[in-house]
Amino acid sequence: MQETARPTQTQPPRERILAAARELFCARGIRAVSVDDIAGAAQTNKMTLYRHFESKDLLIAEYVRALARDAEAQWQAIEDAHPGDPLGQLRLWIEETGKTLATSGARGCPVANAAVEIHEKDHPARIVIEEHKTHQREHVARLCRESGFKDPENLADELFLLLEGANISVQSVGACGPGSRFREMACALISARPRRQKAAPRRA
Repeated sequence: MQETARPTQTQPPRERILAAARELFCARGIRAVSVDDIAGAAQTNKMTLYRHFESKDLLIAEYVRALARDAEAQWQAIEDAHPGDPLGQLRLWIEETGKTLATSGARGCPVANAAVEIHEKDHPARIVIEEHKTHQREHVARLCRESGFKDPENLADELFLLLEGANISVQSVGACGPGSRFREMACALISARPRRQKAAPRRA
């Protein structure tokens, strides 16, 4: 996940509010942060905040949506780094994810953290969270399929669940705990899985 950008006075109010909310939510959790906290950090007031976001819940939903957009951009960067090479993309995803999880001060996945705090099914952020996690798992499954693994859906589930567990581990015991072994364990998973043999070229 990309580093949180601090709000600056040169930004338009809406962007300052979102930047402030992101910084505070990531650092302290969603429920612990008040609208007054966000308005103060954004160098504005509650009236301006509510002019751009009708409620804190809608601001939370937009915060999660911004996290999802950043994640999609990271997937695109991985594809650009290894065009036409799904296995290379899968390995790079594992490498980059492992680095993030092992970073000092890492607090796991902010979208997963939001899911823990937001359990109401009718919360506007809930559908954003569920769609993001579904898309994330499908990214992994697509790379497993295109890499030629014989049981790509099962492998994708194992990698996805390993990632989710690593995020919780980092959140609960820190970056020096088992979550820091995500790269090692994920690489072992894909190395142990059989892949389909490519058909030999036909002779003329």
